[in-house]
Amino acid sequence: MAEQCPLTELKKILLATDGSDSGEGAVREAISLAGRCSSQLDVVLAVETFQRFASLAPYVVGPMATAVEEQEQEAKKYLKGVKARAEEKGIECNVVVKAGDPFNIIVEEARNRGSELIIMGRRGHTRFERVAMGSVTAKVIGNMPGDVLVVPRGAVTGCKHIMAATDGSRDGETAVAEAIKMATKCGARLQVLSVAPSQGRAAEASEALVKAEQAATEAGMEIQTLTATGKPYVEIIKAAEDNDADLIVVGRHGRGKLDRLLMGSVTERVVGHASCAVLVARSF
Repeated sequence: MAEQCPLTELKKILLATDGSDSGEGAVREAISLAGRCSSQLDVVLAVETFQRFASLAPYVVGPMATAVEEQEQEAKKYLKGVKARAEEKGIECNVVVKAGDPFNIIVEEARNRGSELIIMGRRGHTRFERVAMGSVTAKVIGNMPGDVLVVPRGAVTGCKHIMAATDGSRDGETAVAEAIKMATKCGARLQVLSVAPSQGRAAEASEALVKAEQAATEAGMEIQTLTATGKPYVEIIKAAEDNDADLIVVGRHGRGKLDRLLMGSVTERVVGHASCAVLVARSF
């Protein structure tokens, strides 16, 4: 029996890839999700240019320009293969290669194409993106108004068990609401976790779960609530692994002092270290 689409009104998906092995999970799951949701799949690969070196001597800039051209040709060949894989599954697929800053290109393409969801790998293949999460992925999550699904190489985005994490903040409530909609649509088991950074903040975690239960009751579904005490990202990842979650849903920001930037520190660490896919839900 084919899996149901977990998301509503998912007409257009944008897959952002760099052609690296680490992004294979995102490619595979983007094709799978587009098929399950009958969505159009747009694929963008941004080839980074070297404009910041334009002031260097021509003998340095020239070889760089040649390298960019070679990368563009390799990118087109790679995307031809991605397009063939998608069309083999009966999915409408458009591919584009652009030279420039990857972050700007991805966000611009998503907005111009009206993409409801961006799917990305966790890290890139440049030497600067060998950390837990690549800078391009982090920037897209922090700036894109839509949802972003980050898929580690080996992750499979099933719809059997979803875990949402909330701290009771506006973005935490957004994550719970999105998880409830997904679980309702595809019949998934839903657990909602709230982590207290210390015993003194246990009441906040309990209040967050009360809000989650109220939201679930209004939606006519049952959820299981979980609490933990410790470092939020550590406990979220541990709970997801212990309970075999297919997907973690988080908001972009939290309540902490460090969570007032473009993307909260807890979300960044969950995305960077979770073994399963992570959906960062948008907040209005």
